[in-house]
Amino acid sequence: MAAKIRKGDRVVVLSGRDKGRGGEVLKMLPAEGRAIVQGVNSVRRHQKQTQTQEGGIKSKEMPIDLSNLAVEDPKDGKPTRVGFKVLNDGKKVRFAKRSGEVIDG
Repeated sequence: MAAKIRKGDRVVVLSGRDKGRGGEVLKMLPAEGRAIVQGVNSVRRHQKQTQTQEGGIKSKEMPIDLSNLAVEDPKDGKPTRVGFKVLNDGKKVRFAKRSGEVIDG
């Protein structure tokens, strides 16, 4: 099945601690059904100092479930569902069901 959310997409969080916040998908984890989104679901972790990197408290993004994400509509920036359609030239593209805009094309 084709992926409705891909790396580089702008997404909006639908539920959880970061509800309403948006960001760009940095990494997809399809085997787990999760994605890492920039600036969303960030936690602070203690990092022990090594010879190569400095120690301290670091902030990093953790994976968030795909069911809690929706693609941002290119027209108005609100969450939308994603559909697929085949263009006249035979290319299969994703489109926003809210506005009908093509997401990638």
